[in-house]
Amino acid sequence: MPTLPWTAPNPVPPGADVHVFASRFETRTLWGAFAFFLRTPGVWRQVSRAPGAYGATLKAEVFRKTFWTLSAWESPAALKEFARSGPHAPTARGLSGRMRDATFARWEVPGDALPLDWSEARRRLS
Repeated sequence: MPTLPWTAPNPVPPGADVHVFASRFETRTLWGAFAFFLRTPGVWRQVSRAPGAYGATLKAEVFRKTFWTLSAWESPAALKEFARSGPHAPTARGLSGRMRDATFARWEVPGDALPLDWSEARRRLS
């Protein structure tokens, strides 16, 4: 699956800073990667409508069993609400046992830095 393009559901107010969240997931097996892949559309629809979401993208390397996410949020609370609701919550719980590794990074950028670049996320997740 190629990279899902940057989706920006909500405009960033002028002069605002945004909270960036990046993740890297590696599944234990190829079946785990396919399970992750099959659950992606529901979570993607959720983020495209999430209050406080300023943008998101996803890279799937299914045959390498690795998935990357990169998103920008109004606040840590908006990200937390997204993670604990909708399709994301049961998906995360359901896939947790299939994960070999998960790495997360958070930082802030000015709103005019969106859309975000993968190079910084990869550097922070290495």
